[in-house]
Amino acid sequence: MKAKKEIFIGLGILIVLIGAIIGIKTFTDKNNGEEKDYSNLTQVYVATGGGKENFIADEDVNKIMHEKYKMNVIYDNWSNGKTVLWPLVRESVGKGNKSIADELSKNHFAYSVTSSGVSKYDALFTSDQRFYDYFKVTPAQGESARERVLNGGLTLNTPIVIYSWDTVTDALIKEKIVTEKNGTYYITDMNKLITYILQGKKWKDIGLDMLYGSINIDSTDPVTSSPGATYYGLLLSIMCGGTVTEENFEANLKNLKEFYVKSGYMNNTPADLFELYLKTGVGGKPMVVDYEKSAIDFANANPDGWNQVKDKIRILYPTPTIWNSHCVATFNETGNEFYNALNDKDIGQIAWSKYGFRTGVTGGNYDVSAVNIKGIPQSIDSTVSSLKMAFYEKMIEYLGK
Repeated sequence: MKAKKEIFIGLGILIVLIGAIIGIKTFTDKNNGEEKDYSNLTQVYVATGGGKENFIADEDVNKIMHEKYKMNVIYDNWSNGKTVLWPLVRESVGKGNKSIADELSKNHFAYSVTSSGVSKYDALFTSDQRFYDYFKVTPAQGESARERVLNGGLTLNTPIVIYSWDTVTDALIKEKIVTEKNGTYYITDMNKLITYILQGKKWKDIGLDMLYGSINIDSTDPVTSSPGATYYGLLLSIMCGGTVTEENFEANLKNLKEFYVKSGYMNNTPADLFELYLKTGVGGKPMVVDYEKSAIDFANANPDGWNQVKDKIRILYPTPTIWNSHCVATFNETGNEFYNALNDKDIGQIAWSKYGFRTGVTGGNYDVSAVNIKGIPQSIDSTVSSLKMAFYEKMIEYLGK
């Protein structure tokens, strides 16, 4: 009996030892043989908008943050709109203090950024400049109190472009809508293209007999999607002659609504739309609206897939176009250090070469040939400013009626 008991004890010890060895090996394997210790790093908490998930998760970017700037950055996912409606604390997205998080899930006015016990952020990293600008103004009725912004600005930029195909682009060149210059394709007569769509012109009317239906540019829905709203803001700016005022805004809303109705069904995320564009080809999606970064990101992540389509894809730059700008707002010195680190030239080079984000106020200074994608210009010269939040809200409300 005693011998059996000793055998069982011995087996138990052996199992524990084996488990410990496997655990240690798994931990070191996950860290490429190195046990990562972040205890000596400054923990930075950032409320983060979408559209840059791959970039902020990049190993090389985080290695620079760890080794050069001694920071370990924790990015919490936030929608742009929620940043002004809810208190900007970690409990609003289910993190931090559980009891506070549970109360906020029932009533988001139960706490504010000044409440005791909440977990505050060091910085906000929006995915749309209008929300960055709006965050800095006094909260309106129904909005949460906000942190005072110390510093910040534009960090990652990518322009709105229209993805098309070789045959479609050739037809648009004949219509004098698109112009090729130094290997880059520009939509030099956006008004004419908009007019064609409003008039209901067919693809066959411009010589594309193999395409059925009316000329159209697929986009995400401006009523439910921030990228779609940015694109419709660009369309409205073009309809208003480049400068939106109270008078011409109201005068052009009807045409914009007609354009919206003629566009038909819309996806809610640009990633889904770009995937459909690539998968269905010229017959399914002759023209789609997306960001310049999408082609670079896809080509790096899927080199085989890119090689299959790269000779037929055309990237068309509207003249003017509009920036989609990811902006940082800082709330304390730790946030300031994070913002400065993001402007590191090596991080900027990774942002561009791997993920297609231009950095800096004017879109950075890059060797565009390094991304090995034809038709991307060295600089983006013709742009319009983002609409003010009040115009966006009125536009989205009108389109959604």
